[in-house]
Parts: sequence; structure tokens; C-alpha cells
Amino acid sequence: MGKGQKLKNDPISLDGIQGKVVVKRNSHGIPELKAEHFIDLCYGIGWVHACDRQLQILLMRILLKGQASEHLKNDPELVEIDKYMRWMNFLPDGDSEVARLTPDAKAQLEAYAAGFNHYLDNHKTVYEFRLMGYKPEPWDIRDSILIVKVIGFLGLADAQSNMEKFLVQLIQNDIDEAKIRELFPYLTEPVDTELLKKVKLAPPLIPEAVKWLGKLPKFLASNNWAVSGRLTESGKPILCGDPHLEVNRLPSIWQETVMKIPGNTYLGATLPGVPGIGVGRSTHLAWSATYSFSDMLDYRIEECREGQYRRNDGWKDFKVREELIRVKKGDPIVHKVYENEHGILEGDPYEPGFYLALNWSAATGCGARDVNALLSLLGNKTVAEAMSSFVQVDSLPFNWVVADTQGNIGYQMSGRCFNRPQGVSGLMPLPGWEQKYDAAGFLDNASLPSQYNPEDGVIVTANQDLNHLGQSKPINLPMGTYRSDRARQLLLAKKGLNVADMKRMHADLYSLQAELFMKIIGPMLPETENGRCLKAWNLEYQSNSKGAMLFESVYMSLIYLVFGDNGFGREVVDHIMKETGLFNDYYANLDNILLDETSAWFNGEERKQVLADAITEGLKCNAVPYGSTRKVMMAHMLFGGQIPRFFGFDHGPVELPGCRATIPQGQIFKSAGRTTTFSPSYRLIADMNTDELHTNIAGGPSDRRFSRWYISDMPDWLSGVYKVLG
Repeated sequence: MGKGQKLKNDPISLDGIQGKVVVKRNSHGIPELKAEHFIDLCYGIGWVHACDRQLQILLMRILLKGQASEHLKNDPELVEIDKYMRWMNFLPDGDSEVARLTPDAKAQLEAYAAGFNHYLDNHKTVYEFRLMGYKPEPWDIRDSILIVKVIGFLGLADAQSNMEKFLVQLIQNDIDEAKIRELFPYLTEPVDTELLKKVKLAPPLIPEAVKWLGKLPKFLASNNWAVSGRLTESGKPILCGDPHLEVNRLPSIWQETVMKIPGNTYLGATLPGVPGIGVGRSTHLAWSATYSFSDMLDYRIEECREGQYRRNDGWKDFKVREELIRVKKGDPIVHKVYENEHGILEGDPYEPGFYLALNWSAATGCGARDVNALLSLLGNKTVAEAMSSFVQVDSLPFNWVVADTQGNIGYQMSGRCFNRPQGVSGLMPLPGWEQKYDAAGFLDNASLPSQYNPEDGVIVTANQDLNHLGQSKPINLPMGTYRSDRARQLLLAKKGLNVADMKRMHADLYSLQAELFMKIIGPMLPETENGRCLKAWNLEYQSNSKGAMLFESVYMSLIYLVFGDNGFGREVVDHIMKETGLFNDYYANLDNILLDETSAWFNGEERKQVLADAITEGLKCNAVPYGSTRKVMMAHMLFGGQIPRFFGFDHGPVELPGCRATIPQGQIFKSAGRTTTFSPSYRLIADMNTDELHTNIAGGPSDRRFSRWYISDMPDWLSGVYKVLG
């Protein structure tokens, strides 16, 4: 059954692996699946993903495998993105990882692939691919393993890697070491300025290639929290999550689903390409994830010549990997990749010099354990069982928060991290020929931060430093604590918490960052129209607030004065602020300096005078409502910006609420000229006293532009209205 059928409100019966699976859309357009066996749900969700998210899934696979110039079009930017993907080689050991799958996990991945391929075999390929002449090959279980592995790396690469390279650039541009150590408080290594100035940094990807990276899901800054039943109205825990991903894209990264088998119901967001629930709940458990900012990357410096790298006992040959990139209607390209025990070389070893080698801790030997753990989670009934599943996840550097119907809450970090020598922070590239800097394998995942039923009844993660909750210290570049502090403040402010309280928290626009700074600059504000407006501001980033806009203007003037005039130069700061995500991730590092009256970054000038100059400069602007500065277009993942807006592939402009330090961040910036964001992509609330899940999502169930479900949940997402799944 299911040949040629489309997913509508009327049930469709499919022949699964062990029995039937019935699929239909509910009133929100969300696929609901019902079967007697979980393996048939896997078959059904594969079929559903091929129906609703075929473009998204197959485009991800094309890009991740480095086959864009072969399957899509012969363009230089696609060749460049193919080179990058082949350089990374995200799943070099696919066969051995398949062999490491548990029998149940392998069967479930095979069922998912069978359902996906059944749909492909009985329906036309989506028109976007037909336009390009691309006929997809069948889905393979290795494709699902690949997607699971890469979802953690893509956010990691943007954040950790770019900041570590930025550190090298600061040293090469003669920024004072005292200033560098203030900016990187977790840095423990001595700075070898002479060596680091010799390092040749690889040029970044061309902007056009970076734009294609934006079509892949990036797990960035997020929030999740769980509160004990001692503090709730229902007497049972409540769990909330709002993964912050790039939201100015269509379709949404997630697809919501309801799946039912006898004795268990699964509600929440699936990651297309993979069976199971990424964030959501079962009858017994609820869970959500944030990016932990744990360091899974290592850079080492390699001295190279004549295709070799130096060691204390002589020169060694790189392992050379030749990647054949096929180009549509063009000649194939052979791309050479040089590797050694420290990872992948970022440079040409035949050109003498010092280069960085990148090592990702999950590069090999990862993927299967992640799939085994995440699929086994769906059979767990308690927080303790779920934490035991999450601790086995290697590729994903996540903070998992979980709650159960028995009244427990817990937190577990996941991710395979290097076991670095004492005194090695992981932030500074160190000489590869010095064996004393080599990691001794990997940290025991059981040593990672975790927490079970804390005394105060509250768990919050928002990308802050959680090293104190573990035996090991995997985080060296955390985000600030403003969001996590605000969430804790609200959760502990009252007893009898309920779902309505959680909805208000998701929409909370109060900034602890602004509160902190306004205590200092508030008394200094002049008696001008803008000065009085800012002084009267309620510290909330409301759409109609001119005070919020003025605070941002003064704050940014302070950033330019201190870090531009006294450090990098204004042009560099301007580039960092407007064309990279460095500030958006690590603004709290700058705040720590701005709030320290004795900081070296003031160049001996009194901070009070610097603040006065920033106020004068910042208040010269024309005050406008904050919301007018927050508009973005929701762009189609393939045709975004290329087709006239009246065709409806793009949607907007829409306003993103919040700012960097509010619970809904709503951060907007550019990456290589392309506007990007991170904002709540999905909001979920689970009161464990019920079988329900309250949600809204930035988009809709389908990636089909002419489907009524393309952006069906967008109005509710923008207005903070929640539907109820159950």
C-alpha cells in the first residue's frame, strides 16, 4: 500500500516491517503514525520524511558527501563546498560503524531507509531536483549515521574553530598578551609569539561556498530547563526547551510528529534523515538539548616542507587522500588531502612553512554509539535510564535535560572530548613535534558534567560554563550566564509553576546584561531626549521600545571604543560584529572586560571617561523602535532570494524578538555576506502530569512551497501561541 498516495487528513495504511503503520495528518498538518511495533513507526517516519522533507534531506546528503557540483550544477562555489566536505570526510569508516550498531538500532535504521525508499520508488522526485536533472539514489543507513554525526560538528566548527583561529590572529597582530588573557580567561598555556607569527592560516571558504553551508542545520545557542514537582502546580516535573538554530530559512530544520505504539506515545520534533524524536517526549520521559560549547577540536602546528612534516626524529610523510570530485558537464577534479596523527592539514605541505592541523575528536570511531543511544532512549522510562543513554553519545556536544513521570529531573552532557595534558586548555595551537602536548586518548564520558535531582529543584542550561558539575572540565569557551541566570531567577521566584508560566518565560524579554550595564551608565546619562528615554527604559527588548534601541547603540559604541580604538581597530571590530558570529557567541568575554575598572583594554584611561565617550557617541543616533531593526526574511533553502517574492518561496520580513542576553536571543548577523540568525526554532513544554506536549515551530510540516503546510505554524510561532500534541 501507499503507492502514489499523498499524505492527507485521511489515513493511509502502509505495509511496514512487522505489520501495518497508519499515517495521517492532524488538524495542524502534523503527521500522526500508529503501529503495533516501534520498527514499523521507523518505516513510517521514513516514508513521511520522503513525502514532506525530501528536498531538505537529499540536499543535506548531497552537500555532506561533497557531491553538489556533480548532482546540482557546475559552479565554482559548489566545487569549493565539495572540497571542504571531502576534506572533512565526515564518515570515513561507515562500514565499521554499521558493524557497531546494535541489532535493534540497525533494524530500525533499515526500516527507516525502506520507508523512505518506498516513497521515492512510488512518487516523482520533488520538482526542484527534476529541474536540475538529479535522480536520487536510494537512502542508505550510512546516510542517517552521517547526519547524526554532522549535526554536532557544524555549530562547533563555527564557534570553537573560528575563535581559536581568531586567537592566533590577535597574536600575529601584536595584541598585548595581557589583553589576550583577559579576552580568553580559560587560556593556560604560555604564548609562543615567535612560533605563532610563523603560522600560515588557511584562507576562509569563499562567501558563495559559505552560503551553501547555511543550508545545513547548525545546533547553536539554546535553552532548556527542568523544574521539580516540588515547585509546580501539578506536583510533577515540567520540562521546557527551545533549540536556537538558524530560523531565517524554510523549511524549518525540524519536522514535528506524533507516533503511537501500544503503551507509548512519542511527541515532538524529528530531525529529517533520522528516525526517532530529537527533542520532545514519550509517555514516560521528556527531553531537550542545548549546545554545550565543550571543546571537541584540537589545532596543532605542523612545520612542513617537500610534502612532509617535522618530528624530533626526522621528517615524516603525510598520508595523502585523493578525493575525486565529479563535476556536472565538466572535467573531474582530484582534490588532495594531507593527514597525520594530528588530523587534517590546512595548507599545502609542498610549500615550506608552518600550518595548522585540525583534529575533531569524533572524526573516526563515532556515529554508531550515538545512534544506538538515541534510539534506545525511546525505550527508557526513567531519568536515570535516559542519562545512561545520553552519556554514550559521542559526536554531539550537547547538554541534555530530562524529566520523567516518576518525579525525577536530570542533566547529562554528551560528547567525546580529548584527554589533554595538565595545563593544556585546548585553546592555543601547540607544536605538533612536541609529544608532551599530545592528548592521552579521550575523557571518560562518565566524567562529564551531570546532575540528578538537585536540591533546589531546578536545572537550567543555556550554553553557560557547567564544568563544576563534572570531574572533567571540557568547556573552555562558554557563553555568558545571562540567559541561564534569568531562567533560574524566574523559576525560583514562585511556587506552583505551570505551563502558562513556562510560556511567559519563553517570551521573556528582560535583559540581565542591560540591568548590569545600566546600573553603571544610568547615572551618567545626560538630560537630553535620548538620555531621558534610555534612563526610563524598563530593560525589556519590546518591539516598540526606543530605550532598547538606544541601549544597543551605546553598548556598541562602547565595544568600538574599547576593542576598536584600543585594540583591533574599528574596521576589524566592524567585520567581527557584522560578518562573523564571534561576538554573538562570546560577547560575555567582552563584557567581563568592560565591567572591570582595571582592565588593560582601557589603555590606562579611566573607565568612567570611556563610558562617557560611549554615551555621547551612542546617543547621537535617531531613536527608532527596537523592532524596526529586527527584520529578517525567511528564505527557501534552495531558491532563497532568487525568485520574486510574490511566488511565496520566501516569507517575511518577520521580526525576531529579544537580544543576545534575553531568553529568546533572536540574534541576527551576517556570515560571508549572508544574513543568518539564531533564535528559538522550536518551543516545547511538557508537564509530566499530562500526556501532552505544548509546541510551536518556525515554519510548518512540509518543505513543499505550494503545500498549505509550508508555513502553517509561522503565525503561532511569531505570536507565542502553542498547539497541544497528544
